[in-house]
Amino acid sequence: MKILLKSVRIIHPDGTLNATTNDILVEQGVIQKISDSINAAANTEVLNANGAFVSIGWIDMKANFRDPGDEMKEDLESGMEAAISGGFTEVVLMPSTKPCIQTKADVEYLSSRSKGHLVTIHPTGSLSVGRDGVDITEMHDMKRAGAVAFTDDRRPVSDSGLLLRALQYTKNIDSLVISYADDKSISGKGQVNEGVASTMSGLKGMPAFAEELMVNRDLRICEYTGGRLHFSTISTAAAVEMIRQAKAKGLPVTAEVCAHQLFFDDSVILEYDTNFKVKPPFRSQSDIEALKIGLVDGTIDVICSDHCPEDAESKIVEFDFASYGIAGIETAYAVANTALGNESSTATIIKAFTTNPRKILAIPIPEIKEGAIANLTVFDPSLEWIPTATDSKSKSKNNPFFGFKLKGKAIAVFNNGFFKRCSEVNSTVKVKD
Repeated sequence: MKILLKSVRIIHPDGTLNATTNDILVEQGVIQKISDSINAAANTEVLNANGAFVSIGWIDMKANFRDPGDEMKEDLESGMEAAISGGFTEVVLMPSTKPCIQTKADVEYLSSRSKGHLVTIHPTGSLSVGRDGVDITEMHDMKRAGAVAFTDDRRPVSDSGLLLRALQYTKNIDSLVISYADDKSISGKGQVNEGVASTMSGLKGMPAFAEELMVNRDLRICEYTGGRLHFSTISTAAAVEMIRQAKAKGLPVTAEVCAHQLFFDDSVILEYDTNFKVKPPFRSQSDIEALKIGLVDGTIDVICSDHCPEDAESKIVEFDFASYGIAGIETAYAVANTALGNESSTATIIKAFTTNPRKILAIPIPEIKEGAIANLTVFDPSLEWIPTATDSKSKSKNNPFFGFKLKGKAIAVFNNGFFKRCSEVNSTVKVKD
């Protein structure tokens, strides 16, 4: 089957056609023709973009699909459909399942489940056995099976010696450590950001210093070992500045931010709505401004969803007992685009969802040119819409953006020989045998 995109503006900063407006013809999963005007032949499905944009397919660098172990919250199938709804053609899954992803067989299980689907899954492996922070896993075997990085997800590596050995080992196998910076001896049982809002609400605070102290430690260990280090979901101004200085020194360091951390500050917790309970917690407005500046100047490389689906039993409880997390993969781009507004260009946002994460993880970067395999996301950064729980494809509905007017939405995606309209996830068109 043939799919014709009419009048789409190409956003591909590393490509020769960047910032041009063209028609694109995709046939049998391959970009057959790119021209300023292509006539639709018989048996061609036409998508009139009306000035929308197209980029290489978006990749979410941090998501949890809860499979295996908590499939009632999300399974791989529902997670991949939610990814499509959000405009993502590739997803990097965290290893924090039950049991965690810590063997070659675990990695192969995840990789194999996405075969024959539009969405490509990239597994990460646990850094430590059982994510317990004591012994390093068999990283080499997992990398050979397809693990793109190693992390204990939201469990910080408290043992400095363990992080040192992990960075030395991943350097030898040309891989990556993803670190969640949080000194648990300081943040303890905190529920929200430590500040005025935590005092007013009576909820235990997590000091920004807990993140900053661990970022400083991790950077020193990174400098000592020379291993590649990626900071997951940073949230504080001081962390941004330390990473900026580390990059200026030439350290092999990268960083990401959650889309929702660019939108809400810690005052939202005064509503005691557990959908606002996240980790890291929502910080101050000054932290948000520092994160935005970090994205614009390149200190922060990636925007992720940190998709953490939770069922009602885990969220409709007292705030202290609620699980952390937002099921945000369907709204991540719209949230980031709305939050950044005129402070960042469309090209900067798209690089944070496309080329930057692939470069960090050494994943091949698709191309927009004739003869290339179609791995594309069509989107409209000016489209205003209101996400609802009814329209959500995720099994879990813990998303505080339901009912908010957002700006920017994915329209359609291509990958692995498939084409789908993002608002019609169940309407699959197979375009490659």
